[in-house]
Amino acid sequence: MLCHMELTQRILQQFVVLAEEQHFGRAAERLTMRQPPLSQAIQRLESGLEVALFERTSRGARLTPAGRAFAEDARRLLEAQAAAVDRARRIASGHEGELRLGFISSLGFDFLPRLLRRSHAQLPGLRLHLTQRPSAELVDMLRTGTLDLALVRLPVSGTERLTVRHIGVERLVAVLPEHHPLTAKPSLDLRELSEQEFAVPKPGALPGLAQQVTLACAQAGFTPRALGQADDLPGLLSYVAAGLCLALAPEQVRSLGIPGVTYRPLRGDSPHLETAVAAVHRPDGPDAAVQQVLSVFAATGLPDSRRPEIRPATPPA
Repeated sequence: MLCHMELTQRILQQFVVLAEEQHFGRAAERLTMRQPPLSQAIQRLESGLEVALFERTSRGARLTPAGRAFAEDARRLLEAQAAAVDRARRIASGHEGELRLGFISSLGFDFLPRLLRRSHAQLPGLRLHLTQRPSAELVDMLRTGTLDLALVRLPVSGTERLTVRHIGVERLVAVLPEHHPLTAKPSLDLRELSEQEFAVPKPGALPGLAQQVTLACAQAGFTPRALGQADDLPGLLSYVAAGLCLALAPEQVRSLGIPGVTYRPLRGDSPHLETAVAAVHRPDGPDAAVQQVLSVFAATGLPDSRRPEIRPATPPA
């Protein structure tokens, strides 16, 4: 019987070409080989299969019924081999496979949807599995291997043995009820909000944003007076939409489209008004899929980012 190893890609190609040409001379020419070695190869194939694949005639070689069936299967085998090789190469290049991506909540409103659209268009065979957590938790998940790549807000601890790539700047905006008197101004100084009531994160919720708001307001000379608390950004903005108070939030919340809410940029160069956003991954690589998604990050960009790379804000003492 024919040894499994004898069904090589080469012998299958030779057989399929001969099946198409039904002539040894033309088939040998297509295969860029001499006719006698082709004839000998087909004879060995038939001998190993113990099946006559061709009827030899003065005009060429005509497929037998068994030969026609084997030709269909041989073509499928060659197509499967080619597909397997191509898939392996695509996975090695990062164009296929799976990638576990973590992200902070504020990026889920605008940047992440644009990233997913671009990634699907450029890397349709790569599946992204998403996890939303605070920055510190995302870093822990990277270190334990449960994430491949994470989008975090800087500064964040625990990145000493990770690779951190800055991808842009996210700035705070004032979120106001649509009929609030301050909406008459095109932009605001944070000090103008010192007498207002705020919606703020619950203790332990949105830790990066909570710290940023506290530090920015402290630098402006006041402590925000909390009228309401929520554990996510839609909750904070619900207080604003109800006309009860205002809030400070990352600029990407504009894309939420909540009725009854309007946004005003904040003037000033305080380092607490803007945040460095970074892509973080383990230093062992990065593997091909991570590298491909990093290239999509670069093409997607954060809205209103004024420079591609910045230094992270100095952690508070």
